[in-house]
Amino acid sequence: MKPDRNATVAEIYAHPLGRDIIDKMLLQTGRSTAWVRNPLISRLRLRQLDTILGRAFGPGFVDTLVDLLADCPDSPPRLDGPIAATWWKRAVFYQIYPRSFADSNGDGIGDLPGILAKVPYLDDLGVDCLWLSPIFTSPNKDMGYDIADYRCVMDEMGTIDDLRRLIAACHERGMRIILDLVVNHTSDEHPWFKDALANPEGAHGDYYFLRDGDPETPPNNWTSFFSGPAWRHIGEKWALHLFTPEQPDLNWDNPAVRREVADIVRFWLAEGIDGFRLDVINYISKRSGLPDGNATVGQVMGFTGVEHYFHGPHLHDHLTELRREAFIRKNVEPGHEEPGADARPIMIGETPGAGVEVARLLTSSQRDELDLIFSFDHLETPGHVRWDEYAYDLNFLKRYYIDYQSRLGSDDWMSLFFENHDNPRMISKVNPDPRFRDQLGKALATILLTMRGTPFIFQGQEIGAVNQDFPDESALRDVESLNLLAAEGPGAWGKIMTGSRDHARVPMRWDRDEHWGFTRGTPWIRAFDDSVGYSVAAQEHNPDSVLRYYRRLIWLRRSNPTLSLGSIRFIDIDVRDYFAWFREHNGERWFIEVNLSGHPLRRRHRNRNLDIITGTTTDRSGPMEPYEALVCQVPPTTDR
Repeated sequence: MKPDRNATVAEIYAHPLGRDIIDKMLLQTGRSTAWVRNPLISRLRLRQLDTILGRAFGPGFVDTLVDLLADCPDSPPRLDGPIAATWWKRAVFYQIYPRSFADSNGDGIGDLPGILAKVPYLDDLGVDCLWLSPIFTSPNKDMGYDIADYRCVMDEMGTIDDLRRLIAACHERGMRIILDLVVNHTSDEHPWFKDALANPEGAHGDYYFLRDGDPETPPNNWTSFFSGPAWRHIGEKWALHLFTPEQPDLNWDNPAVRREVADIVRFWLAEGIDGFRLDVINYISKRSGLPDGNATVGQVMGFTGVEHYFHGPHLHDHLTELRREAFIRKNVEPGHEEPGADARPIMIGETPGAGVEVARLLTSSQRDELDLIFSFDHLETPGHVRWDEYAYDLNFLKRYYIDYQSRLGSDDWMSLFFENHDNPRMISKVNPDPRFRDQLGKALATILLTMRGTPFIFQGQEIGAVNQDFPDESALRDVESLNLLAAEGPGAWGKIMTGSRDHARVPMRWDRDEHWGFTRGTPWIRAFDDSVGYSVAAQEHNPDSVLRYYRRLIWLRRSNPTLSLGSIRFIDIDVRDYFAWFREHNGERWFIEVNLSGHPLRRRHRNRNLDIITGTTTDRSGPMEPYEALVCQVPPTTDR
């Protein structure tokens, strides 16, 4: 369906992108979906909204919405049947932030030889695939997400031979390795950009969005994700940058740019890399002419102009082309792929702003675009953003997963994650009380590793890492946090302590020495959580530790296909603070239940014939303990 101005709100909500947009606006404003299902609202036509919303949203809002929806394909049909056992559906991924993982040479910066030395630890943990944040040559204005050379390892990380050794070590152990690839933008030190500025009419002049105009007036009103206008005046041109001024956006409408990206992918696949996580890949297609963004939409969404690129007009065409030209090596029967050159590489997209329905468009096997996406709607509760000081309610996560899973067919899949390099630690968001740190860490691990989907663990999560108590501005390294502090002054400190990306980027805690076993030198960023017992060395031999719990769960998931490929059925969905579900596959049935709160909870299924395989307790005689989690096997004939 291609909506026009006569379409009703109900028809818009039935459209994949329309539903996602409305759901996003409801989430940001803290409203329920019941609002849009109200008959008085659902029967309204878009042309009527011009009158109703014109004063609030300004002129052109409805036309912008119609244009957006017209560019979106229809949802693929929801399929039922067996799930294809591709390697990444059964895998557990582990994200490494190389700069902060392990330093081998004492310069205070993590590196590839440091990661190589920790491969036995990662193998013992049980993970199947390593994901490395950017390691390519970069001036590090945004910690590697500003790439100056896509075919060269940055000096502080090591050499390409170091990477080859790491690839080989992973493959020898049956593990895979993927890299971050940032191709929405480059560094302003990339040769393409330098040549584009020097020769705007030359070969690279159209690789970027370069515009003429008054040096005091940007070409449009778009704002950057890192504060201020999304335009930088450099030389005699304006250059578009959705992130830092040193990260100019690439023009994917130029076929030469797309060929360059495909060449980069093929280069690294030939080196043995098993795939890529594609940074903000849904931003690569911008609306022709780069029109002004709606100011009110910008206020609601946080960034002016976002409606013109978060789901651009050629996004799906570009992804299909990239898959066809670069990500297909050999056709391998699902379930029989081995790490290395014969396996189909995985194509993961970071897609901020994408909701469930667009996720299905992007990842459906019927369309062959991406394999998995990262969307972030579950990381903040309705009406909140990352910088807000509030207690995250796990009941929202419960509702989010129940809704998401209910919309998936047998060829749809989702990524499961609570943390990454761009977000604070989940334990601190939910309940920073140290009394609950271990229990809460295990509860989150249980949800992550037994839910239907592919789990991603971020370094330190497996030992119960929490947010840092940064003493002052000098301790920060995150450009986003520093820009916020510069823009808002000392009053922004509370926001930074809540949402800074630096919480996730402090060194990995290996042992109890001065710098946690991360480096012999001075670390590039300090860790300020000094709590005892939260290092790998402290938890290795403690059977009740968070680390040992992660190991047990990962082993359990690997040993029992039901916990990865099985169907999922939620029960007692209306009971607050209680989250429970069944997984079933080939006649095997598992039951998982979690107390989502920091208080005891009446045990709902005390008399169930359960074989407790793992969990935070073995005593089911009393109420559920705070953040209690149980993973149980039950006879297939057991009802509910």
